[in-house]
Amino acid sequence: MIDKLKELEKEARSKIEAASDLDQLKEIKVGVLGKKGALTALLRSLGNVAPEERPIIGQKANALREELELTIERKEQSLRDALKAGQWEKERIDVTLPGRPVQIGQKHPLTMIMEEIKEIFIGLGFQVVHGPDIESEYYNFEALNIPAEHPARDMQDSFYISSGFLLRTHTSPVQIRTMEKLAPKLPVRIIAPGKVYRRDDDATHSPMFHQVEGLAIDTDISFADLKGTLLLFVREMFGHGQKIRLRPSFFPFTEPSAEVDILCIMCCGEGCRVCSYTGWLEILGAGMVHPRVLEGSGYNPREVTGFAFGMGVERIAMLKYGIGDLRLFFSNDLRFLKQFD
Repeated sequence: MIDKLKELEKEARSKIEAASDLDQLKEIKVGVLGKKGALTALLRSLGNVAPEERPIIGQKANALREELELTIERKEQSLRDALKAGQWEKERIDVTLPGRPVQIGQKHPLTMIMEEIKEIFIGLGFQVVHGPDIESEYYNFEALNIPAEHPARDMQDSFYISSGFLLRTHTSPVQIRTMEKLAPKLPVRIIAPGKVYRRDDDATHSPMFHQVEGLAIDTDISFADLKGTLLLFVREMFGHGQKIRLRPSFFPFTEPSAEVDILCIMCCGEGCRVCSYTGWLEILGAGMVHPRVLEGSGYNPREVTGFAFGMGVERIAMLKYGIGDLRLFFSNDLRFLKQFD
């Protein structure tokens, strides 16, 4: 029996020393000192030992239990210290290493163009006003002289939210709200920048895009004032050598109306694939405010006149930066956005 105790001690100490983690050490402790462990089983066999030897063997077995328990405790503490040291090593910071560079963001190209447009018109005495993205049919259509049967009011063009309300298809309602608020006060010079929504989605259209619309009302405003204002804007935006061309057009809320073109930024008017060999690129729509719109907003069309214009910010940005696909503005591709530092 003494020999078995010595053999058990040798084997147990070997296993304890070889234990590489706490779970393995726990299994060794249970296998040696547990209720069904090797040492417990050996003590249960004392009935087969001569009575005079039992006290000696029992004393040695209990001493061995205490020694093994102490050895296991030391090994456990050693493993815990090693584990803690490993964690500290992972979390260690070398303060002598160079810091990680912080990436500095930059403005989105649409934000840059929007700010540039605002700056130009503020310099001309215009004020910036805003309005709600969700509009009533009255402000989005009727007050702008767009009758109920007009195609722009069809569901295929507009995002309707509920009966009588929709996501605005242009920022022109802001002009109506401003006139109603100010009438009959003069002069009125505002621009209305913001998001607008239409059922479009391709390389040159988006279901959400940005517009800036302008309005000027006074006692003696003419079409020449409109042309001069837009010419100055175009030259500030695209270069002082730019020219504009006005083509007759139709908008329900202006009369007369015109589409405004600029010299092609790629060929300078000589004709190329970008401008379909015409030498011109369409940039915005404009015209004199329709008398019905003036009257409906509180102004007397026999006493005052005004002009209005509207431009797509994405369109301006595409022309200025030579971008062929509008969807790039909304792709969040840093390779694209970093080009506009």
